[in-house]
Amino acid sequence: MATAACWLAVAPAAAWALLRLAGLERGPLVQAVAFTPYVAVGALAPLLLALALRRRWPAVVAAVTTLALIGVVAPRALASGQPTVGGPTLRLLTANLLMGRADPATLVDLVRTRRVDVLTVQEFTPLAAAELDRLGLAELLPYRQLRPEAGAAGSGLYSRFPLTDGGTRRNQGFFFAQAYGSLTVPGAPPLRVESVHPAAPYAVAVVPDWWTDLRAQPPATPDGRLSILAGDFNATLDHAPLRALLATGYADAADRAGAGLAGTWGPYDGDRVPPVTIDHVLVDRRIAVRSVTVHGLPGSDHRAVLAELRLPGG
Repeated sequence: MATAACWLAVAPAAAWALLRLAGLERGPLVQAVAFTPYVAVGALAPLLLALALRRRWPAVVAAVTTLALIGVVAPRALASGQPTVGGPTLRLLTANLLMGRADPATLVDLVRTRRVDVLTVQEFTPLAAAELDRLGLAELLPYRQLRPEAGAAGSGLYSRFPLTDGGTRRNQGFFFAQAYGSLTVPGAPPLRVESVHPAAPYAVAVVPDWWTDLRAQPPATPDGRLSILAGDFNATLDHAPLRALLATGYADAADRAGAGLAGTWGPYDGDRVPPVTIDHVLVDRRIAVRSVTVHGLPGSDHRAVLAELRLPGG
């Protein structure tokens, strides 16, 4: 009876580890995989149970499961190696404005006090655009590529530095817009930045849209122009399509800085959902990450993510 109880306790975490390591999330499992860091901690319980009851094989499986899950999660809390670069510092802030409901004064204050150079926004509405400029964003970040729209589809890119080759592209899932442009930062090579917002996998029926939008994100160009993707990816580092995007030559800034477990969504709108990390700044691996911090944004269910970066010299 005790052996059966141990196997019943060990099996769910073992199945989760297999799902995560093999990238097999489909349907409702897409949402579930976002909570892998919590499962990694919870996997200790069946291990301790098996050890306490002296059930060898359940304990072995539980130990392997725990090590596998902690092995993919724990490095996010540890700073990793950085490329040696000698170019200028760039401070980039990204924020989901929750259909324009986020407090514009808080966002402008973050830009001003944190000396932000680049701002990407999602769920960007015409009213939000007007309020941000009224509060002084136009003076702080005068260059922009904007596509404000009613609802959740709008996108914006603001910069302290001149922008070229700007535009907006439309995702095929939820048809969210993504503003992009190339920055001219003195002392650094050209840098392309895009405000990212793929479909959200809030229901099984829309998971294919989520896959479609994430797979369509611009890959890194390790032998070409520097690139940054910043925004609400609606995916964590435990989701296979985001890991595939990283494999093209990006690094997750928070992961590299040891801040990869900082929650950026939930439960800030009152839902009883443990925080998960779905807002990211993905940087070309040739860019160094000095720090990443998250900041509350009243009115939004997301937190803003601020990355301080060091660019290669031009």
